[in-house]
Amino acid sequence: MANATVSNLGQANTSGDTQALFLKVFAGEVLTAYEEACVTSDKHTVRSISSGKSAQFPITGKTTAAYHTPGSEILGSAVPTNEVVITIDDLLISSAFIANIDEAMNHYDVRSIYSTEIGRALAYTYDKHILNLLLKASRGSSPVTGESGGGKVTAATALSDTTGEALIASLFNAAAILDGKNVPEEDRYAYLSPTAYNLLAQNTKVMNTLWNGVGSYSNANVLKVAGINIVKTNHAPYGTTVSGAPAAGSQGAGTDVTKYGVVATNSVAVVAHKSAVGTVKLMDLAMESEYDIRRQGTLMVAKYAMGHGVLRPAAAVEIATA
Repeated sequence: MANATVSNLGQANTSGDTQALFLKVFAGEVLTAYEEACVTSDKHTVRSISSGKSAQFPITGKTTAAYHTPGSEILGSAVPTNEVVITIDDLLISSAFIANIDEAMNHYDVRSIYSTEIGRALAYTYDKHILNLLLKASRGSSPVTGESGGGKVTAATALSDTTGEALIASLFNAAAILDGKNVPEEDRYAYLSPTAYNLLAQNTKVMNTLWNGVGSYSNANVLKVAGINIVKTNHAPYGTTVSGAPAAGSQGAGTDVTKYGVVATNSVAVVAHKSAVGTVKLMDLAMESEYDIRRQGTLMVAKYAMGHGVLRPAAAVEIATA
């Protein structure tokens, strides 16, 4: 009896690697999940490097103006400058292993589920690192002499006031602090927990078009308050103490604790311009998938090598209850 011709669904044009197309599907699913889950990637300063372990970000302060006396020589004014060096962290990975026998017995597709969760895991960690640093920025001092540091708005009833008025007032105060430091009005973002976000969504001032409100009450969609773009996220450490997430790797145990750890037990929100923190990319998000004949299963791995750091503390304001 002749053997049946096998149609390998993962093979391109019936030749080559029998899982070539599967890898592309896996990569697409991971990338889609990552982009959908990550809320901070396009809201801060990002720089890519092709090699090396760090990158320098120049920080320039403000100069002065003076009237000129006719006939006197113009010698120029000293402009305060400094730099912030952001170092690449260890390689961050998320992975899953699917045994052949388990996949054969399972009655639904697990690869797409696993690839989605892998993408989300990396996105969540990315967001947590950025949001932790935004809080640290709001409490930091400027690397440039004479420049302002971070800011803070204290509102004891920011969450307990169910009308949302206290939180709205806090956002206006945060905007005023940024205005006072000449932080650009565009690209300002407020990162709120779902609880705080939904307080705003129920406030008629925020939504009422007669007050120039924007958003959708029925969809609980808040776009702006005090000219600040509103972002809802579960990834901020509000109400907790973060010692680092996730654990540091072999290149330096404790890296996450010292770099990303933050006490946020009283924090409600953080308002920041995109210049407050920065990211250096050495290896952008990449995916690998390989069948292991020794273990009779497929290993799926997603990874990136990046580093994050505080750039301009003046561009960040914390909102806290105390």
